[in-house]
Amino acid sequence: MQARLVWQYGSSNPENGDHLAAIGQWWSKLNGQEITWQQRVLTPMGDVSELNWDPQRFDEKFVLTTPEIRGITLYWRKPDIQEERNITVQKLELDALRQQLYAFPQSQPDIVLRVGLPAVVYQQVDLTHPRVEVKAKGSEYVLTLRDEAQVLEVRATLTQAELAQLKQQLP
Repeated sequence: MQARLVWQYGSSNPENGDHLAAIGQWWSKLNGQEITWQQRVLTPMGDVSELNWDPQRFDEKFVLTTPEIRGITLYWRKPDIQEERNITVQKLELDALRQQLYAFPQSQPDIVLRVGLPAVVYQQVDLTHPRVEVKAKGSEYVLTLRDEAQVLEVRATLTQAELAQLKQQLP
C-alpha cells in the first residue's frame, strides 16, 4: 500500500476508485479497535499538516464497531450506542504510515476529521542472520543490515553516542 492515498469525489484520476477501495479496507480493519476521533477547522490553504492535532477538549477515544464505506459515506457505531452513525465525504486522505484517515465532510467543507489509532504502529521487519556492516561517514557511522534471503537492506545512521549505546546493549 502506498504511504498516502487520496480519494476525491468527482476526480478523474484513474486510480481514484482503487484508492477508495483500499481506504475502505483500512477503515473496515478498525473494527473492534480503540481509535481517536478529532475534528478541526481547516486553514485557508486546507493543509491538514498545518493544524494543531494535540489533544483538545472535544476529541474522543472509543472502540469503533462495524466500520464500513458504502458509496461515499463512512458508517460506524460506538460500542454503547445502538444507532449507526455516518458522514458523507467529499475527500478522504489515508496516511498509511501513521495509520490516520482524514475525512472531509460534504456538509461542512471547512472541517476535517482525523480518525486513527491512538499510537503510531511501527512496521516491523524480522531479519535472521543478516550480514552486518559498519562504515564511518564523517563523524557518524552507517550500520547496514542485509538479508540476502529477503533481498532486504536496512541502513541506520548513528552518531558516536548512539553507536556507543548500541555496543553497551549488546551482550
